[in-house]
Amino acid sequence: MSQQELADLADVAKITVQRIENAKFTVTLGVLISFANAMEISLSELLDFPLPKDS
Repeated sequence: MSQQELADLADVAKITVQRIENAKFTVTLGVLISFANAMEISLSELLDFPLPKDS
């Protein structure tokens, strides 16, 4: 899915998707929910990623 497609489906601006991707924007819970809905996955699935190991 392209940034534009995600932005359209989540009803956010493409620049918002780009800023989140580049860690230049703090994402809100509402936007995360919109992304999950746009991708037809649960919010927990969207946020399920391995945590970095402590050195």
